[in-house]
Amino acid sequence: MRSLERHRDVGAYALGVLDEAEAFRFEDHLMECPQCAAQVTEFGPTARQMMLYRRATPRSVHPFAGPGPRMLDKLLAEVAVRHRAARRRVMFALAASVVIALVGPAVAMMAGGGDDGQDAVRVTATDEKSGVWAQVTIEDEAWGSDIELKVKDGAGPRDCRLIAVGHDGSEQTVTSWNVPLHDARPNTMKGGTAYHPEEVARYELRTAEGEHLVTLPSS
Repeated sequence: MRSLERHRDVGAYALGVLDEAEAFRFEDHLMECPQCAAQVTEFGPTARQMMLYRRATPRSVHPFAGPGPRMLDKLLAEVAVRHRAARRRVMFALAASVVIALVGPAVAMMAGGGDDGQDAVRVTATDEKSGVWAQVTIEDEAWGSDIELKVKDGAGPRDCRLIAVGHDGSEQTVTSWNVPLHDARPNTMKGGTAYHPEEVARYELRTAEGEHLVTLPSS
């Protein structure tokens, strides 16, 4: 599939309407496209609202009803507007940081007293059968969860993914990666999910073929 068509799959991927094969191919694209990765993250609040709407949908609505192409196009346009606004906020923040640097060290010390990361939850597990070690660090955000994954897996090469499993049994792909050939050094990936930490029952590492590698509790 052409690159432009891959870009257009952002909305469908974020809303979970791609089939498994298309979703996996799009995840390969995400690893090489920062623009799409940023848009998937920005879709978090929208995807979460769609999930809540699905749960609240009356039974009279057809169970296979799903978002059509026009809805996906509208959501993509909304994300583009938000993306431009986010870039403007970054520029303003950068300008402010330059002003702080010019004012002097005393102001910089006052501005550096934040408490980022204090609410993060870190979980580690090793699977005796697969030998895979993994650690997830989860931070609650307004749109869902920001997740850092560290993995040691010497059984490559193979394509893998981290799955967040909700208490209701639903699943979302957090991130995907390729394990190098016989390389047991730790690899670090960043990802995210529309679930908030309390909505996740567990995290599972699986291969692209669905083989289970390791399970990490949500807390």
